[in-house]
Amino acid sequence: MRRRARDWSAVLWPSFLAAVVLELTLYSVLDLGSLHWPGGSAIELDSTAVYTLTFFAFWLVSAAAAGTTLLLSRSEHEINSRSFRT
Repeated sequence: MRRRARDWSAVLWPSFLAAVVLELTLYSVLDLGSLHWPGGSAIELDSTAVYTLTFFAFWLVSAAAAGTTLLLSRSEHEINSRSFRT
């Protein structure tokens, strides 16, 4: 159980920090009032909702990248062992 908690921490914490940096960078150069859907219509969401949705999207993508890195850093013995699967 300790290893699993350490693995989750190793994936979620750096990806959280990456999402924060991406969010700050994006909205320091982008005006929320100028956002439009790809079809051209304006986004009818509150600015807080837009910030929240983009933050979680950034966090999800960063966590997927960190999780993939964690998986690829394992040896074949660790991946094929029974303790890794459960």
